Amino acid sequence: MSAPSERTADGAAGVLRLPTADDTRALGRRLAGLLRAGDLLVLAGDLGAGKTTLVQGLAEGLRVRGPVTSPTFVIARVHPSTAGGPALVHVDAYRLGSLAEVDDLDLDTSLEESVTVVEWGRGLVERLAQDRLELELHRGAGGTGSGDGEERTAVLRAVGPRWDGAALPTA
Repeated sequence: MSAPSERTADGAAGVLRLPTADDTRALGRRLAGLLRAGDLLVLAGDLGAGKTTLVQGLAEGLRVRGPVTSPTFVIARVHPSTAGGPALVHVDAYRLGSLAEVDDLDLDTSLEESVTVVEWGRGLVERLAQDRLELELHRGAGGTGSGDGEERTAVLRAVGPRWDGAALPTA
């Protein structure tokens, strides 16, 4: 593992350039190497910025059963490990309008034994874990792109003592 990344005062590890969908999946695989049961990853960003693509890479790295697709209409999917590791709980909170609807999912009951990833989770799930990673993905003009001519960028933030000294991806 590389040395811990330099972080800003708010825990951000810097801006990551993601020129292609494969780069976004690769970031997911890199993050999978850092995550363990009980970890929460909160994803935010533009529509089409690559949140589900990132989770696909994460699933590959965690070696869970797939396929991983957006759980927009089912809200949450559990992907069991094929390698004895933690399951991946993949949630899409886009259609949820309140904290009560998040509570109805009972995410806290599986949090300790799973890696939980919540797309569109900002402002809804942070209270589930004092320690978490927050990843914001953006679409930007001018990249060589993922088919639409736009490069993606990501900002990764570590929150809580669990991530003190962790070597987060920086480039």
